[in-house]
Amino acid sequence: MKFPLTRLRRLRYNKILRNMIEDVSINAADLICPVFITEGQNIKEPIESMPGQFRYSIDRTIEFCNELIDNKINSIIVFGIPNKKDETGEISCSSNSIVPKAISELKKVFEDKLFVIADVCNCEYTTHGQCGTIIDNDVDNDLTLKTLSSQSLVLAKSGADALAPSDMMDGRVKVIREILDNNKFEKIAIFPYSVKYNSAFYGPFREAAKSAPNFGDRKTYQMNFKNSEEAINEVKLDINEGADVIIIKPAISYLDIIYRIKQKFNVPIIAYNVSGEYTMLKSASANNFINGIETILEILHSIKRSGANAIISYHALEVAKYLKANDL
Repeated sequence: MKFPLTRLRRLRYNKILRNMIEDVSINAADLICPVFITEGQNIKEPIESMPGQFRYSIDRTIEFCNELIDNKINSIIVFGIPNKKDETGEISCSSNSIVPKAISELKKVFEDKLFVIADVCNCEYTTHGQCGTIIDNDVDNDLTLKTLSSQSLVLAKSGADALAPSDMMDGRVKVIREILDNNKFEKIAIFPYSVKYNSAFYGPFREAAKSAPNFGDRKTYQMNFKNSEEAINEVKLDINEGADVIIIKPAISYLDIIYRIKQKFNVPIIAYNVSGEYTMLKSASANNFINGIETILEILHSIKRSGANAIISYHALEVAKYLKANDL
């Protein structure tokens, strides 16, 4: 191709033509909205570290989900904030725990109109904030698997459409798949956080979910952000253990990982546009350093362009409203 015979700007002058040849698009069905659910009634509590986000009681969660559906978002991922915690997260393994109760109510109201993904982890339920059972000042992998599998069965019984283990324990997909299948829940999909980096971008989430560790860090189970080959092995193992979709987080600084996984494996990918990414953008937008909605759309398209099929994002409702208002 040589100038002047080839002029690529010819494809950019006309808006209709620009739209015609776009190869990446975002619609509301691509977006999964995170929801923080707390005990109590009539609660809509602002999350200080995440402007525009809230902790909802179950009744207000139903109200919020009605708004999501009105704006064509039909998928959520739920996180629970319990009143009580314990040393192992065993409290999450009861049908009376906050998330199973919430899912049961959501499915009664919305049935198949709402796809409910349940995050599976212990960090919100442990007194120490780590993601599993502590032995010798570290999370014991195999003891934690027992809690995760019990929690998963309770979530399945409550009506969850998919389970998303976010703990990064070795072997979790296998034990969860086994307990689901052995209890006739073979139709429930598993969406593991196969690639979850130990990231500074999670700070606002930990305040939102009240799950910050009160000692140490999570470097012995979450991935080193300097690594990339390790991500290939994590995904390969999870697929072999029965993963149906894989989640990669964070998103913006890890587009290369999303791309590599998409090229390597024939598996759907959900990218998690995490809390720190959200809060940075909101802060810059509030100070008029950037155009908020234009930047959000650019970021989400870059995530989709890198290979993600869907995106978990705290921007979900804002973007869906924009798409609806602009008939996009």
